This record gives sequence, C-alpha cells and structure tokens, in this order.
Amino acid sequence: MSQIDRRRFLKLFSAALAVGSTKLSVAATMSQRKVGVALLGLGNYSTHLLAPALQATRFCELRGIVTGSPEKIPKWQRRYGIPDANVYSYDTMHRLADNPDIDVVYVVTPTSLHLKYAERAASAGKHVWCEKPMAMTEAECQRMIDVCNKNHVQLAIGYRMQHEPNTRAMANYAQTSPFGTITSVSSFAGYPGNGLPADNWRMQKDMGGGALYDMGVYPINGARFLTGMNSVAVTGRFEKSHPEIFTQVDETTYFTLEFANGLIADCGTSVVRGFNHLQVDCESGWYRLAPMQSYSGVTATTSSGKRLAPIKGMQQTLQMDNDAQAILGQGPILVPGEEGLADIRLVQAIFKAAESGRRVAL
Repeated sequence: MSQIDRRRFLKLFSAALAVGSTKLSVAATMSQRKVGVALLGLGNYSTHLLAPALQATRFCELRGIVTGSPEKIPKWQRRYGIPDANVYSYDTMHRLADNPDIDVVYVVTPTSLHLKYAERAASAGKHVWCEKPMAMTEAECQRMIDVCNKNHVQLAIGYRMQHEPNTRAMANYAQTSPFGTITSVSSFAGYPGNGLPADNWRMQKDMGGGALYDMGVYPINGARFLTGMNSVAVTGRFEKSHPEIFTQVDETTYFTLEFANGLIADCGTSVVRGFNHLQVDCESGWYRLAPMQSYSGVTATTSSGKRLAPIKGMQQTLQMDNDAQAILGQGPILVPGEEGLADIRLVQAIFKAAESGRRVAL
C-alpha cells in the first residue's frame, strides 16, 4: 500500500470509528443505510423546500416531524407517509431518544429558538442540522457547539451555498488565483418589499428578524467563503426608508468587511431592496455569482468568458446529502458550527458599528 493510499485508509477508518461513537455502527455505514431526518418547524421553508428536496436525496430521507401546530400533522402524514410514532411536539421531543428511525433533527424555526431546540435534539442523542443564521449571539452558538460535542452528535449549519457547485468552483479560485491577487469584493443579498405584518417574527428584534439576521449572513458568509479569510474589522450603517413599518428591526444595512491583508469587501443586505450578486475583482480579471443565492439557481461568470449555468435539481438536496454522508462517515462536515459562530460574531460587530458610527475591530 502506498503512503498516500495508507493515509486515505487511515482517514476513512478514523471517520468510521467516529460515526460509531455517535450511535451509528460501522456496519450500518458500510451498508449505506439512509439517515432518518425529522424536520422541526413546519413553516414555509420546510414545507416548500426541505421536504420536497428530501424526496430526491440519496443518503437521507424524511421520517419524522416536530411541530407546535397539530393541525398541520394530518397533511404531512398523508403526503409523506409519516407514522404516528415519528410525530412529536416541542414538548415531547425528548422521546426521540427512544426512536431509532430518527438520526438527525433539522431545526427550522425563527433564529431565537435555534439554541433551545438544538439542545433538546442533541440531548436526545440526535445529530443536529440547524438553519442559518445559527443563533442570536456568539454565546448561544458556542452553547450549541458544546451540547453537541457533549452528546457526541454532529452539528451542521444550513449554508446551502457552500454545497452549491458553482459557488464552490468560485471559492476554489482563492487557492488557484487564475486572475491574480484579489483586489476587492462586492457581496450583496436582499429582496424587494415593503415589510411584513408587525406580528411576523421577521419584524421582531427578539426573534431574530431584520435584514442583517434574515439575509445578511449571505453576503457575510459569501465574502468569507470566496476569499477563504476571516474578517478582522467591520464598519456599518443603516438606511431607513420605511421607519413607520420597521419599528424594531433594520430594513437595509450596508457594511464593509476588512481582512488582515488589507482587502475590503463592500457588502449590503435588505428586505426592501433587491440585491443578489457576489463579485471578486482581481489584478487581471474578475469572477461573479449573479444571482448568488437564489433558490432557482446560481450562475457563475468570469472575465475570461467562462459561464457555469445553474445546476439541475434543488440546492437543499445537495446540502442534506452531503450532511448525511458526514454522519455516515463518508465525508467531512462542510459547514460545522464554528462557521455559523464566525458569522454571528460579525453580525453583532456590524450592529455595533452601525449604531456607533465607528469601525469595530474583532
């Protein structure tokens, strides 16, 4: 066996042992059994994107639901064949510990509730997939990481764009430098509108509403992912065009991310203005994702004329299959909890910078 093959064997063998410690046997891994997923929170994203995407996955399947809305249960059971034994409320989800059909709980609730239900899932011995943004504060993110580590379960954050092939291809340019050194970055994500009803969680500060939490993690994580660097300082400013509607949360926030080598990423996010691009300018060319985070697909182009068309199928299918393979010991966790924590650290710093009008160093 060559040295390279030996290293690969040892790496795969170690991964298999790690899976065994999380209550999935090596035998199950080798037989490529599917990972059982329970969706927690049956709102729009679970209903119209995650559940349909799970119908096309190869390594995982929808087996259960956790909901606080009992009126939704019959429809989900009829549509996806979910048995009574795999239906839980938020108050009964501790019983997941006794259900071998469910391997992972995907937390799809307002941001302020992510920690609460991630802790309950991990304490029941289930792996945790958590939608972005990861949590409200750095401290909450760290608690989520700690409880998953304590219970020997995996934690993956739902950054679907890090699983999307065109985005990954552009991120690889940070290492290959086909257009030379990066000179600037422009990263913007938002959608046009005039706000939502005041009782909608996205309009409530304590629930994690507002542009920066709702959409801001796209330009933040996109800039970090395509440069391969972490920000060392930020600036920020709010723009208000509908103060009578957005009484608690930000509607548009512009900010910069400063990196250690002096590179500046110019960024913005909004829930009243339409933004959707991520461009990296270099010494001898550029590359661009536009749209950079649409459910319908991501298109990549370069100054050399290269064009990568949107993939067929759903981005969420790729994301959940990759995360399931990590549970099965067949690949790494592409977006671990530490990645979500890094973005929330920046979100908090941007708020501080916008409120104070000063540059905030991290």
